[in-house]
Amino acid sequence: MNDKPIIEEGQKFPLTIKRLGINGEGIGFFKRNVIFVQGALPGEEITAQVTNIKRNFAEARILKLRKPSPHRQTPPCPIYDSCGGCQLQHMTYGQQLVEKRDLVVQALERYLKGIPVQVEKTIGMEDPWYYRNKSQFQTRLKGNRVIAGLFEEGSHQLLDIEQCIVQHPNTTRITNDVKRVLEDLKIPIYDGKTMKGIIRTIVVRTGVETGEIQIVLITTRAKIPQKEFLVELLQNLDPKIVSIVQNVNKEKTSLIFGEETFTLYGKDTIHEKLGELSFDLSARAFFQLNPIQTVNLYNEIKRAADLTGTESVVDAYCGVGTIGMWLADRAKEIRGMDLIHESVVDAKANAKKSGYTAKYVTGSAEKWLETWRTDGYTPDVLTVDPPRTGLGDSLIQTILKVKPKRFVYTSCNPSTLAKDLQQLTKIYKIEYIQPVDMFPQTAQVESVTKLVLK
Repeated sequence: MNDKPIIEEGQKFPLTIKRLGINGEGIGFFKRNVIFVQGALPGEEITAQVTNIKRNFAEARILKLRKPSPHRQTPPCPIYDSCGGCQLQHMTYGQQLVEKRDLVVQALERYLKGIPVQVEKTIGMEDPWYYRNKSQFQTRLKGNRVIAGLFEEGSHQLLDIEQCIVQHPNTTRITNDVKRVLEDLKIPIYDGKTMKGIIRTIVVRTGVETGEIQIVLITTRAKIPQKEFLVELLQNLDPKIVSIVQNVNKEKTSLIFGEETFTLYGKDTIHEKLGELSFDLSARAFFQLNPIQTVNLYNEIKRAADLTGTESVVDAYCGVGTIGMWLADRAKEIRGMDLIHESVVDAKANAKKSGYTAKYVTGSAEKWLETWRTDGYTPDVLTVDPPRTGLGDSLIQTILKVKPKRFVYTSCNPSTLAKDLQQLTKIYKIEYIQPVDMFPQTAQVESVTKLVLK
């Protein structure tokens, strides 16, 4: 029987915010009910009004801010409230780093009760603005204007983003220029309701170190009217544009990319550098969005891998091979795998160009770890950097069977990390967790966990 006092929609009450939630909302407790409040900060005293009741919690809005946090500030972005791309611009940056560490601690408390874990201070940025090297803006037609941006928080309304203070200035500028070209040529723009039109998404990636720029047009079909003229106008936008690519996505899906990709102008890839290493990136290849912090993140992975030059390393979810190459100067052998074949092709080319011997294969981590184990090969060190969903049960079971001596788990989601650690701690000891702020102004936190076989 539920003896929790019932609360109702529209109800108002005083609330003290205790912690930050995983999506950047404030968390408070009213008569043993968990209340999530968008825009509220830890330590604040508010009058809350319930807007939504769920099974295990309720959502509320700030009716009155009775005692603001000393860490509250005015968000510098004019569309901050409607955009939803950032969640923490109303909090000072130093405090964002404190709260992000706490998000990791909260997740561990939920899943690893009674296991003490050392969580270090979050590594932040000197300048936490204009850091994202890639934008993926959906397109729509508004009157005769082509607009591109993100969907407003909780709606199907596309917000036209002409300026974004977390995007590298080149990505925003080129996106705006592409919109004007599409508008002038009257190229049909995708309509999410009718599914008609051709141009769905404008993707722009810039090499922060090299300056090279790639434009990707995501289309509903291969044929684009006035394609040659369009490409000519796009290549003339900026001499730094070295690659113009078309990707076809015919499906009604929230996924950005489809399976077919054609290069319309220049190279298939753009060139980028990280520290001493350089990489060629094709349109669909995964590459970290914040190159400055990526150097800090990869140095933390290297610290946790603790290599002496004699170890074999497997880099699961290898992408274009960045982590493996970062570790290669201290490893005896690097192997890696990825589900996206183009990434594996890029990884092989990147390793060859950097003079490292590495074995990269297409397929799942569980498949290849098991195949190699059967062939008598077990890595000394396994490093993973999975998507937000975490490792997946079949991979965890494979790792528990393969038993690498050291296991470095890079995570972008504290909840799935803690859930996975619950199983991995059967045979591994957690040495420490190091949070890294890859996405300032958002509620996301990346972390590197060092696990050692018991």
